[in-house]
Parts: sequence; structure tokens; C-alpha cells
Amino acid sequence: MTTPVQTASSTRTPGARIVGKGAATAQGPGPDVMAAATLNGNKVLSTDGHEIGKVKDIMLDIRTGRVAYAVLSSGGFLGVGDRLYALPWNALTLDTDRKCFVLSVSSQHLKDAPGFANDDWPAMADAGWAASIHDYYGSEPYWGGQRAVLHDPLGEMGDALEGGRGELRR
Repeated sequence: MTTPVQTASSTRTPGARIVGKGAATAQGPGPDVMAAATLNGNKVLSTDGHEIGKVKDIMLDIRTGRVAYAVLSSGGFLGVGDRLYALPWNALTLDTDRKCFVLSVSSQHLKDAPGFANDDWPAMADAGWAASIHDYYGSEPYWGGQRAVLHDPLGEMGDALEGGRGELRR
């Protein structure tokens, strides 16, 4: 079975791209289908080759079943004092040869990016915030283009989330 190749001009928003020989040599489900937990801790490189952090979490849009963001942890030591960044999933490329992700921006662009502290997560279900993150990284919103400003990607689910981390209120 073949899968259609999507280009940057496609109307559908692709997920993370995959480069390298990993797809041809991998045993098991990877790299096209992988457990999210296996990606936690993977290093992330900028387009200028600097290691800019590691994947801390992968956030899911429960209603659509899509990956919404990868949370990058940068700086700090053993998780203390690190800065977190929400990275649009489609701004990342999985490099199977180097066993890492590459973010489609320079390390300086990331340093200037809106980030947050581990104890102060943004409201990730807020459509305005989400649209601004996708705009900053120059990526198409995973829920569908220009509707970003008019459409709440998580709908009413945002009302049930606490602290933007996906924890349901009790």
C-alpha cells in the first residue's frame, strides 16, 4: 500500500516529516508509527546544528486524535531551571540517521520564542495562543489553516482542562 506524499503547498497539514534510512531498516512499527513515550527525551537540533533541548512531552488533541505539540525542555540542569516551549508537531523533522528531531528554526529564533516555566503552563486549548505559536514557527495549524483565529481547536474541552497540561478538573 502506498501513501500519498504531501508537499508544503498541500491543503492538508502534514505531521512531522521523517528523513533518513530508518524507515527502510527499522524492525517493528517505527518510524511511521511509534509510541509517544519512546520520543520523550529525544534531542532536538536547530537548523543551524545546535542541540537546543529535548522532547519533554507530546501533547495530544483528544478530540481529533492528532498530535498538537511537542514540549521542548531547554536549558537548566536535570529538569531544574529549564525553559519549556510548545513546538508545533509539523515544525519538526524526525531524523532517523541522527536519532533526533530537527526544528525548522535557528537556535536564536528559539531563544526569542515564547516559552513557559514547568509550574506555569499556558492554556494550550486557547485558540489565540495556539495560533500565535504556529505563526511564530511559520507552521500551518494542525486543525486547519486560517480558521485558527475563528476556531477553538479543542472546542469545549478547553473548559474542562486545568493549567493547559491536559489534566481534567475533579
